[in-house]
Amino acid sequence: MKSRIITFMALLLLAACSPKADTSQPTIEVWKSPSCSCCSKWVEHLRQDGFNVTIHNETAMKPLKTKLGIPQALASCHTAMVDGYVIEGHVPAKDIHKLLGEKPSAHGLAVPGMPIGSPGMEQGDRRDTYETVLFTSNGESSTYVQH
Repeated sequence: MKSRIITFMALLLLAACSPKADTSQPTIEVWKSPSCSCCSKWVEHLRQDGFNVTIHNETAMKPLKTKLGIPQALASCHTAMVDGYVIEGHVPAKDIHKLLGEKPSAHGLAVPGMPIGSPGMEQGDRRDTYETVLFTSNGESSTYVQH
């Protein structure tokens, strides 16, 4: 009996000392190709900014994008969901924070294509200008942040 109590107390201590997910940041669910390195770099960018990230490796991205209502003109390589918003492509973490803070009436954010210099698409000192686009479920879009 005494050994069971000691074992139970050791398990409680181990559980109390185990690292826990940071619940102060929302969880972002990311769907990406299992072999895409820029998508993995974008996920790392989010994690470095404190976001909790859940990854779903997906080989058929186009049907997922259609199901989530992403306009084809705004498509990129990976797709995410956070707090009810769709996040498409290499959107900077600070733009996602802005979205979550402002909570506009919108469907989500997108960085169309794969602009060099966006998070996950870094290539030395080269930085192309790009914009983060705010879009609605009826297809309207506008520049949210210019980079």
